[in-house]
Amino acid sequence: MFSTATVNYHVKSPYSQAFYFDTNGDVGKLVSPELLSSQVQVQDIRRGDLTVNFEDNGITFESHTSQIVSFSKTTGWQETYNNELTALLSEKIGATEVIIFDHTVRRDSKNAIRRPARNVHNDYSPEGAKQRLVDLVGTKRAVEISKGHYAFVNLWRPIEGPIKTAPLGFIHPDSVSPDDWLEIALVYPDRQGHILGVTANHQHHWFYMSLMTPQDIVIFNVYDNQGKPYLAHGAMDLGNETGTTQPRISLETRTLILF
Repeated sequence: MFSTATVNYHVKSPYSQAFYFDTNGDVGKLVSPELLSSQVQVQDIRRGDLTVNFEDNGITFESHTSQIVSFSKTTGWQETYNNELTALLSEKIGATEVIIFDHTVRRDSKNAIRRPARNVHNDYSPEGAKQRLVDLVGTKRAVEISKGHYAFVNLWRPIEGPIKTAPLGFIHPDSVSPDDWLEIALVYPDRQGHILGVTANHQHHWFYMSLMTPQDIVIFNVYDNQGKPYLAHGAMDLGNETGTTQPRISLETRTLILF
């Protein structure tokens, strides 16, 4: 069964494009490149009409109950949570080493510093991923890691739920053309990175899991040095969200995985 959702695709341009974060020292201020609001048909994986797996599609939806019940602004919960995720990634995708380097809480609220990312994107370009590897482990170890199999993998879950606004949607990698991607710079006050934006294509096959709760977690690829699929994704606005008073609050964890 399909539903209608609104997503924001990137638009190709002859000029370089970038997101500018915390511009002029204003924390949370974001200046975006041009985006195209588009309606798409999205399939609900919870209904069982579509199955995906990490090996073939770069994504898996899992049930996982954390010991953590409050993901506060302090970092006291992170050691326990990191240990949980390391065990999960070892079990579900065969990770032999897990380096967790970021936790981001997103709130679907006008006053939130980090809101859901509503642009259709992938977190790294190939060059951006290689540079991030160096940033995390240093040049010498990055060279050694690059001789083997590594990937950048995200884990995403609600921390209050169920999710009723801005659910995270994905494009099946088999439906994305190489021409759909374009490089977008991320410009921060102290550094610069690169992601891949995605342009509109009526062939895109969108899917998501409806009403995800804190006991649901999705694990998905954003880069793999041996060419396994990675997922274009973005927050969606569904047509049935009107009048919903419970905003999405989610936790996104970024990891470097060695196999």
